[in-house]
Amino acid sequence: MSNGILLLGGTSDIGGELLLRLCAGRPVVLTARRPFALEEISRRALEAGATEVRTLEFDAADLASHRAVVDAAGQVSTAIVAFGILGDQECAEQDEAHAVEIATIDYTAQISMLTVLASTMERGEIVAFSSIAGWRARRANYVYGSTKAGLDAFCQGLSDRLHGSPLRLITARPGFVIGSMTEGMTPAPMSVTPEDVAEAVAQELSRGTGSRTLWIPRRLRLLAYVMRLVPRPIWRRMPR
Repeated sequence: MSNGILLLGGTSDIGGELLLRLCAGRPVVLTARRPFALEEISRRALEAGATEVRTLEFDAADLASHRAVVDAAGQVSTAIVAFGILGDQECAEQDEAHAVEIATIDYTAQISMLTVLASTMERGEIVAFSSIAGWRARRANYVYGSTKAGLDAFCQGLSDRLHGSPLRLITARPGFVIGSMTEGMTPAPMSVTPEDVAEAVAQELSRGTGSRTLWIPRRLRLLAYVMRLVPRPIWRRMPR
């Protein structure tokens, strides 16, 4: 399975779309807390040309299990770290347990898994997902935003660590993603779909030119610059 793909978070919209763009002629390992929920993406992967599909149980909050899950997946050359939760901001403001749950899944578990992958994969690529939400935390979603800010900083450092090695890290930094996680929410400016994000990452992976951080869409970089300049009294009233 030296050319295999490991998808951590097999029910992720973005992770699934990226997998389908990469899996032709390759074996695949899918993971999820509820492996029975992986039947659809397993079928689609096989239809897209995957040579085989295996599933593993994976609870991101069980940090001690991360290395065992990666070991069970076997040798892979592409790892997609796509698990995560949006959480409930209003609940997290009053319930410290929920705030810690968001922080554990979206930050602590991410750096744990990325560290395991970076220390065990000999070559290939790791894909991680940051967000514009981490660029400058907003009152409306500061718990989730803070985890993305921390993850993004970690990924920049890990990219520097991997520089010049046979292993690279692609960090996707999309805007608001219209998908199952944000269902019912009003899309923000420069919103993207899971397909948009997956296509941008797949194109970057095809170039094979080392670690990189991708703004998706590219023009989001300009909006991010403007965000830094908004005075704080105005910023604290910004919606999600």
